[in-house]
Amino acid sequence: MNDFDFDRLLALPRLSGLRLSPDGRRLVVAVGGPDPEGKRMRSALWQVDPAGTAPPRRLTRSAAGEAGGAAFLPDGSLLFASSRPDPDTKPDPDRTVHALWLLPSDGGEARLLAAPEGGVDGLVAARSAPVVAFGAGVFAGAPDFAVDAERAKARKDAGVAALLFEDDYPIRHWDHWLAPRRRRLFAAALGDDPEAPLAAPRDVEPDVATLTFEETGFALSPDGTTLVAARHDARALPQILEDLVAYDVATGAARTLTAGDAWYDAPVVAPDGRTVAAIRTTFGGPDEASRVTLVLVDLATGAQRTLAADLDRWPQSPVWAPDSTAVFFTADDEGHHAAFRADLAGGRVTRLSADGALTDLCPTPDGTAIFALAATVGSPPRIVRLDARIADQAPVALANGIDEHGIVAPGVVERLTARAADGTAVGSWLVRPAGASVTAKAPLVVWVHGGPIGSWSGWHWRWSPHLLAARGYAVLMPDPALSTGYGQRMIDRGWNDWGGAPYDDITAAVDAALATRDDLDAGRTALMGGSYGGYMANWVAGHTERFRAIVTHASLWELRGFHGTTDTGAFWEREMGDPYAEPERYVRQSPFEHLAKIRTPMLVIHGEQDFRVPVSEALRLWTDLRRHGVPAKFLYFPDENHWILKPQNARVWYATVLAYLDEHLLGRPFERPALL
Repeated sequence: MNDFDFDRLLALPRLSGLRLSPDGRRLVVAVGGPDPEGKRMRSALWQVDPAGTAPPRRLTRSAAGEAGGAAFLPDGSLLFASSRPDPDTKPDPDRTVHALWLLPSDGGEARLLAAPEGGVDGLVAARSAPVVAFGAGVFAGAPDFAVDAERAKARKDAGVAALLFEDDYPIRHWDHWLAPRRRRLFAAALGDDPEAPLAAPRDVEPDVATLTFEETGFALSPDGTTLVAARHDARALPQILEDLVAYDVATGAARTLTAGDAWYDAPVVAPDGRTVAAIRTTFGGPDEASRVTLVLVDLATGAQRTLAADLDRWPQSPVWAPDSTAVFFTADDEGHHAAFRADLAGGRVTRLSADGALTDLCPTPDGTAIFALAATVGSPPRIVRLDARIADQAPVALANGIDEHGIVAPGVVERLTARAADGTAVGSWLVRPAGASVTAKAPLVVWVHGGPIGSWSGWHWRWSPHLLAARGYAVLMPDPALSTGYGQRMIDRGWNDWGGAPYDDITAAVDAALATRDDLDAGRTALMGGSYGGYMANWVAGHTERFRAIVTHASLWELRGFHGTTDTGAFWEREMGDPYAEPERYVRQSPFEHLAKIRTPMLVIHGEQDFRVPVSEALRLWTDLRRHGVPAKFLYFPDENHWILKPQNARVWYATVLAYLDEHLLGRPFERPALL
């Protein structure tokens, strides 16, 4: 036991969106935390000295907070998005706009650049020219932001909230409907006029049938003349594919760079302006798993080649070396999230880090070093520096980074390996109380990750094993089949077999941990998971009674119905096939089919605003459990989505889960949280 609790977790600074200025002299990072009332999370931008000499200082301060993902202009000015009010207009408490702001390099006041009513969604800046591009929600046919605002006002004044969809797909995303506005991309140049610093943004994507998904990337060429975006065609069902498209910023003319053969994302244009690096994901099928590669696309011709083809990992988040001779990227790797370098000449790949979870790679202007955010299962993200060429190095944390309040991992973190029935190694992280021993065995809670494509590889804010370790529980976090970081074969083993090899691997991991550890109590075990982890929790409930309790969060229950209600049902067809022609694939893999076998008490958790796994899944599960006499509780959040994000809701989440575990593993009466 120790004093690490939810308040301590909440107080830790949450770093994201690391950026390095063009001259390499300033690092900027978004630092998140609760607002003064503790009812929502917000972020501020901080400046950190890359040399580690000067202490960090806060750059922005507003009640609304600022979004991560800021961007530097060539002169060192900083672009960022925020919902802060415009100081030059009359305050309107009923109007909140996520707008584009500019913070001058000399440290002056932030200036409002653009405030589309639909809000700014993502932004990028050109490397060598004062040009910015950003996404914004706009009514179909609206030629500019003024007309868009007029249409929004007309709807509001008329009291109309109805939405009409025609050929659209998808029609909602994550936690909101994709109407009446749809995301389009805009580009504009910045001038010297302080009264009107931004030219009228040009809509480079007026065709509403071919749009960028909100989560997909876009990039500007160094001179700001070309915008490269990942764009999908809503009319192409059942194929959900995205092509790379190059837009002429001045004319809006579009050139498709790829051949409609895969899903392309995360494009970045080389500093020499010739090549686009991007992530390519094949669509796959029920009998062939998707594959992810790093590709180089010639910006002029569309000619394509694969980089790091021999690396049996799924690359993410590419960034260019300053001299355009290499691409840096990250990838899950044996329970870590490593940084890699791939040289264009010869294709040599170097793993730069062997341990930890690295993100937000920022190469220095001279190409000799990289700054990044680095976390571990036992420590939250912090700013580190690593050499751009040395293999398997230990990144060095900046001496004057953001203060972490002296965080010490409250749980002891260990790496375990088990063997599946087919001989495959199954890796897991174990987080246990420091005092666990053969005479004081810790009850074990098994956590299954979501995805299902994913991995336990770093610090988790939403699912912190350390809060359980502080309570006396050990937490086992296995990476079963379908987990990334273990090669394509690990994906193939579980593809279109969600309850098969992944379930067997989890069973093998639990069996091995209990057989080899004398500090874990095999008689007191529970299992929990969210999203796909919730699916697995439901599947486990119908296949074994070895666990005393199961917690299932945002979980899938009946896959045939899920296909039609989730926000991107067609995505699942790449793995499970056509549900109209072959519904048996969905039926066979539905936990619902094993309802009659469930005896284990279950805690069901879901948010009303979850469109990825709609709340209908939880309602159906809850009804089925009650109808069949399974002891169960249902924790419902009317104002949350797939994740529980509001601080006090998260407090209730942890309090309920811990009380439920205490009841079933420690024999304590269930202590209903005071706020429920």
